[in-house]
Amino acid sequence: MNKLVSIFFLFFLIGTTSVSAQEELNIVVRDSIKGEEINPLAPSKAAFYSAILPGMGQAYNKKYWKIPIVYAALGTGIGIYAYNNKNYHKYRDEYKRRLNGTEDPTGKLSNITDNQLISAQRQFQKNRDLSLIITVGIYILNIVEANVDAHLLQFNVSEKLTLKPDIYQNDLNYKKNVGLTLNYNF
Repeated sequence: MNKLVSIFFLFFLIGTTSVSAQEELNIVVRDSIKGEEINPLAPSKAAFYSAILPGMGQAYNKKYWKIPIVYAALGTGIGIYAYNNKNYHKYRDEYKRRLNGTEDPTGKLSNITDNQLISAQRQFQKNRDLSLIITVGIYILNIVEANVDAHLLQFNVSEKLTLKPDIYQNDLNYKKNVGLTLNYNF
């Protein structure tokens, strides 16, 4: 029993004593990735600029190649609206002249019946209203795109994360299956 107590006492002494044979080494870890300061107001600024002047939010995000696309889309919508509005007024004015009894027998629309005039008016009015809705949608899409792009500029994309399509064979019927593989490397 004495030997057991002395062995226990010996292990206790060895375990509580600190032995240092080397110098203490202090390691300071520095971040190897250069971090840029994130401006949380940048997306709202980009959206505000795009709301004031379409394409200005894209310029704020330094995506200059998107500006002609924005103006082409808005210009096309406005041009289609103007074309349909002009034709709507042309057919409406001719129909009003016929109702007043002052139609021009040598005019371009003299060989069209009243029902055709009414049908053309409705068609051009419907197309005009639809082009207006689409143009407003493109304007709103311009604002949303500038906002989302500014958010994504602040997003940290790492090379460690990959998403790729994968084709694998089903073990039951040996058919090819298509799927996505998400890999994260440490």
